[in-house]
Amino acid sequence: MNGLAKVFEIEPAGVNWPRAVAFLDAGLVPLFVFWAIGHEQYILSALFGLLFSALCDPGGRYRQRASRISIFALIGAGVTALGFEIGADAWGRLVLASFAVTLVAGLAITLGLRRFVDALLLNIWFIVAIALASNLQQHARITSYIWAQVLAWTGGAALWIAVTFAWWLIRGRADSHRPFAEIPGDISRKKLTRPLIVFAVIRALVISGTVALAFGLDLSYGYWIPIAAMIAMKPSLEQAMLVAAQRLVGAAIGAAAATLLLLIPANEHGLKLFTVRHGLEIVALVLFMHGAGIRFWNYTLYTAAIAAGVLILVDLPQPSHYSAEGYRVLWTLCGVGIGLFVMLSAALLTRLTAKAPPQPT
Repeated sequence: MNGLAKVFEIEPAGVNWPRAVAFLDAGLVPLFVFWAIGHEQYILSALFGLLFSALCDPGGRYRQRASRISIFALIGAGVTALGFEIGADAWGRLVLASFAVTLVAGLAITLGLRRFVDALLLNIWFIVAIALASNLQQHARITSYIWAQVLAWTGGAALWIAVTFAWWLIRGRADSHRPFAEIPGDISRKKLTRPLIVFAVIRALVISGTVALAFGLDLSYGYWIPIAAMIAMKPSLEQAMLVAAQRLVGAAIGAAAATLLLLIPANEHGLKLFTVRHGLEIVALVLFMHGAGIRFWNYTLYTAAIAAGVLILVDLPQPSHYSAEGYRVLWTLCGVGIGLFVMLSAALLTRLTAKAPPQPT
């Protein structure tokens, strides 16, 4: 089987539509709530709080699950507050914060694979949050409060806790499996080796560099660079090359899909623009639903669905026009190219580590 076929290889047993429908049903709640009160700028925080709380759900006894999700939600609330607090600040603070958050997330692998995955989810959300905050502050007609964004994130997480509680009661208070059982559940600590430290530092430098490029140069739609790079980039030194390639291809496909969909409201006004934007918010939710259902059916398409949903919701507040699509395509290519650079650097670092002579004892 050639390389491209492997990237799109399907695992029939990996699809989980009940899980996807459960997320869709839950996701409709914040969508309609924010539509009703006229504050769509908080939808993304709520949906990410919901989706990432579902991803970090450890399963097992309900008290343990609720406690674990609550801790994750509280840390995520802090990350949300930080992201929206500094999102409109000078780009130097954004660079320093991005470096620190990405480095801490990379070093979290010493706490076990499960906690490492949780840290990566929060790392992704932080990059998305600063991008959304920067976008929102450019529009005088849109008011975004930090406390409201934090409340939206927390509300999304609380909604998932409520969903799991209802399901726990329906099943007669029986223990449940992890909703995303394919995500590593290992919490055994790992030794922090030099290659792991080097890769974590490289990854943090690259992400902070993309933030500096996007916000330091004040590029139009420049926040697509760090988002595309974060999604496309290999998160750990140990991740297989195939999965890393799937992330790259998926990020490119997702960004292309988002670019085409964001053409729909270009140069529209009034009621038609209002209708199209609400339609795109539903499309983004459906993309997240597909991501929840096909994560282990095909990782490339999962990455594409999540990337497209994120980029649509981040860019909806920005008035779309045809010239903007050129910027989006260009910055996506830059972000994916940076992810490719990190993947190749990781491969080189792995080979050098394998060839290194054993240390004398």
